[in-house]
Amino acid sequence: MEPFYFKSYDKVIGTAHNIKELESEVERLSKEDPEALQYHLKEGHIVSWLNYIGERGLAEILKGVTEPEEAISRIKEYELLKNSAKVPNKRSSKRRKRN
Repeated sequence: MEPFYFKSYDKVIGTAHNIKELESEVERLSKEDPEALQYHLKEGHIVSWLNYIGERGLAEILKGVTEPEEAISRIKEYELLKNSAKVPNKRSSKRRKRN
């Protein structure tokens, strides 16, 4: 799958291959180039890419978000919810009955 390329005019200023990298780049760009980040948010580029990579839940959560701080907050919240929903694969702890 293609990564997400953050661009400022024709220059690539960041790349994300997954949600963790997206979170990192959004945080970095919110400080270094907030206008470029706002552009990608307002135009729906990030939402489109998230749908493309199959992260429809986060795409829905970011729909309509235009402010970098709000995007960061929602990505972090999504990651927390996603990680807390994962249940570790445990072997059955049932003991066999002895006859």
